[in-house]
Amino acid sequence: MTTPRFDELIHPSTRLTLMATLAAADWAEFAYLKDRLGLSDSALSKQLATLEEAGYVTTERRLDGSRRKVRARLTRTGRTAFDGHVAALQAIVAGATDNSATDHS
Repeated sequence: MTTPRFDELIHPSTRLTLMATLAAADWAEFAYLKDRLGLSDSALSKQLATLEEAGYVTTERRLDGSRRKVRARLTRTGRTAFDGHVAALQAIVAGATDNSATDHS
C-alpha cells in the first residue's frame, strides 16, 4: 500500500500531468511530452530540470543520426513520490465524499 504524501513540487497541473505521463511509460521522448503537454521547448526543459533536481526524473540525451534527441523517465524516487501524491489526492477526495452526506448549513 502506498503511503499518502501530498507533494507541493508535483502538484502544479503541468508537473502533475508530466509525472502522470511519465508514470505510464518506460521512457518518453521530449517531442511527445512537448506535444502532450502543449509546452514550448524551454517550458518543458524547465519543468524537466526542476523534477530532475528533485531526483524525480532522469533524462537521457542521444544522437539519432545528425539530430540530438532527449527522452525522460521517472526514477524510483519519482515513482514513489508520484504514487504518494496520487494516494494523498484520493484520500482528500474520499474524505470530501464521505463528508458530503452531512448537511453543513
